[in-house]
Amino acid sequence: MLQTSHAQSHRGTVRKINEDAFLELPHKGVWVVADGMGGHSAGDVASQLIIDTIQRVVESTELENLSCDMLVNALQTANKELLQISKNQLEGKLAGSTVVILFIHQARCFLLWAGDSRAYLLRDHILSQVTKDHSQVNDMVDEGVLSIEEAEHHPLANVITRAVGVDKKLDVEIKEVYLKSNDVFLLCSDGLNKEVSDSEIQHMLQSGSIIDSGMALLHACLVRNARDNVTCVLIKNEQEQLLIPELDDDITIPFFRTSY
Repeated sequence: MLQTSHAQSHRGTVRKINEDAFLELPHKGVWVVADGMGGHSAGDVASQLIIDTIQRVVESTELENLSCDMLVNALQTANKELLQISKNQLEGKLAGSTVVILFIHQARCFLLWAGDSRAYLLRDHILSQVTKDHSQVNDMVDEGVLSIEEAEHHPLANVITRAVGVDKKLDVEIKEVYLKSNDVFLLCSDGLNKEVSDSEIQHMLQSGSIIDSGMALLHACLVRNARDNVTCVLIKNEQEQLLIPELDDDITIPFFRTSY
């Protein structure tokens, strides 16, 4: 096995139920975090439906045939099913969820996401946020209305602009990354980054053990009263680095956005 992983989820100290869900399929190179939208009628149903749909598709497909298109199609299927559930069972009330997926194939990997569940990469002891939140405050940052520091504590920080199960058209963003040995990816719901800063995450991922790192991250959230559900999936790349000179050892290839 070329990647090892460790996942955990906790409802936190305030919420009555855990609306987060996660998936670990290291033998297929697929990991997922889904965060059911708080305040809606069926956030836990939405996140678990996404996980179940992706798992069904991935487990029924041969490893060499897996692709980003299949994963996006699985999200589209989940999106349609959640819209039907909202219409037929919830009197039109939303059952939505954010999602972030890591898909690794040989020396390449892909991040797919919708919403504000995040993916981080620790490479050579430096942490980078690979995904970009689909949120109202991030749009305001892009427009120059807010600074990054102001966005962190803005009243609209929880307003997301994309999620599965909300609109008929689901826009999934995809970013492609080339792997290096000892890369560590962190997939998380926003319950983690609400409580722990990026600099603290970087420090906790330095231990060398993804199990120890995961326990430290969860403990840090819980001692700060974990206002939201907290889920984190850590993936460490054990694969020897392949030489790809044309990339000049960059962390990422320019990302591309795909609408289906």
